[in-house]
Amino acid sequence: MAVKIAIADDNASIRKVLRRFIESQTNWHVCGEADNGEAAILLVQQQKPDVLVLDLSMPGMKGFDAARKIALISPDTRIVLFTVHASDRVLKEAKGLGIRAVVSKDADFTLQRLLVALHEPNDTLRAA
Repeated sequence: MAVKIAIADDNASIRKVLRRFIESQTNWHVCGEADNGEAAILLVQQQKPDVLVLDLSMPGMKGFDAARKIALISPDTRIVLFTVHASDRVLKEAKGLGIRAVVSKDADFTLQRLLVALHEPNDTLRAA
């Protein structure tokens, strides 16, 4: 059975690249996209993805606020934060919210690091 992955990022170009990358992997399927936190919550309610790739800075509801609500409505959905704001403060807050990994959009080999984070089955937060 394919792993269902949802993408929430306000940048359409990033969503397009992520979709193409994710769907190039065997047994992975993008079940939907959202461009803000409210839409991400609705997407998770409707699709119940295995994994949500979530941007931190989006218009309206921010990523952390969306993550809090998503953790309540779909606790089995693993959240991977995908952001340019990967600081110690962000890691600490992400850990408190149960986010599984934080992947920096600025890092070298960003898609490779995202690949590792999406495959990571455990509950420990790690920066990639």
